Amino acid sequence: MTKKRLTKKVVDNLVAKERDYVEWCGALAGFGCRVRKSGTKTFIAMYRIGGRNAPVKRVTIGPYGKLTVEEARSMAGEVLAKARLGEDVAEIKAKERAQLTMTQLCDEYLEHGCDLKKASTIATDKGRIEGHIKPLLGTKQIGKIKRTDIQKFLRDVATGKTARDKKTGKFGRSIIKGGKGTATRTVRLLGGILSYAVQQGYIETNPRTGVKLYPDNKGQRFLSEEELQRLGDTMREAETIGLPWIFNEGKKTKHRPKIEENRREIISPHAVAAVRLILLTGCRVGEILKLRWNEVDFERGLLHLPDSKTGAKPVVLAAPALEVLSTLPRTDDYVISGAIPGKPRSDLKRPWQRICNHAKLEGVRLHDLRHTYASVGAMSGMGLGVVGKLLGHQTPETTAQYSHFADDPLRRASETIGGSIAAALAGGNSSNVIDLTQHKKGS
Repeated sequence: MTKKRLTKKVVDNLVAKERDYVEWCGALAGFGCRVRKSGTKTFIAMYRIGGRNAPVKRVTIGPYGKLTVEEARSMAGEVLAKARLGEDVAEIKAKERAQLTMTQLCDEYLEHGCDLKKASTIATDKGRIEGHIKPLLGTKQIGKIKRTDIQKFLRDVATGKTARDKKTGKFGRSIIKGGKGTATRTVRLLGGILSYAVQQGYIETNPRTGVKLYPDNKGQRFLSEEELQRLGDTMREAETIGLPWIFNEGKKTKHRPKIEENRREIISPHAVAAVRLILLTGCRVGEILKLRWNEVDFERGLLHLPDSKTGAKPVVLAAPALEVLSTLPRTDDYVISGAIPGKPRSDLKRPWQRICNHAKLEGVRLHDLRHTYASVGAMSGMGLGVVGKLLGHQTPETTAQYSHFADDPLRRASETIGGSIAAALAGGNSSNVIDLTQHKKGS
């Protein structure tokens, strides 16, 4: 089939697919429009110098929108004309790009190399770029960065060379921490940025390759059965009689309540419910805090999350999670009500810290509850693929396929994990596990 001439109408009608592809122009050989999975459209020129067996060279002309089709065609025509005369524009551009500074490369990467990343991930990347990469490597030309520079960068971030705590404005502060974990994660990002430079032809090899990183133990913590029992006891105490006050030694005592029962703080039932839901579903903290009631499907036992780290996804609810949801007061559009009506609760830092202190849980983050959910599933003999689907690590199923969850391994796995966790939270009393059918909508 003969290719059409690239026109505005043709380019406008190009749609994103599962993989990147190029729509070539039928009027100018070697001129095309590359369509990314994200939908971004960029004009390119492709040619060979030295015969049919010579390597293919590609030159990026520019993005559609900044360039019209005709402007891009004219520029591609010039590149292809030079190639016929033996002038390799791609090689010339690569040499020029190798003189880019690391700051310039980072800025280009954030603009053009993050199409598939979520906004929250890009924000984290920006923080690491501005806080560590630019201060230490910003002025260095990317073509001159060596493996030894990356190794030194790793050590400098680990030892706190870029750490700072600076006042910003009247009330704000800019806090940047160093440490081995931060160093490892920042070097991984740096490697990704340099990989982008390799893909663009700016440099031939990635100097990050071969650099040994510090062990990144982030996310390895999960709760034992005994810790889960302590957590369950503490949460029941927190939402009923309250947790005992923690007094600062040496502070004045005359204003403290004289009666013992008045020296307790009752934690919000919504905050306690959020902790339970994270633990019983394996959801991320933000997914639970932003959860709306219209996303809870009691009939099918699902959460329909419109957005998550991996995109829209369903979350299978075990009976204990449905029990938490069905008994929680509805005071807002959001399941976990915040201080400001109509807005989600921003975090759970204070109640979680109070719960951890009382339950004597050392170094446990809220995200560790997600790891606990996964570990219970893995130790119960379930396949990692099943546990991964429950956690949203794979592509979500479409809405039309939700009906089969009632009888498939995901439903059984979710019930087993939820039942095991609920029993531990209840101190081993499995009688608290509720049948799914009791929570059908309207019952």
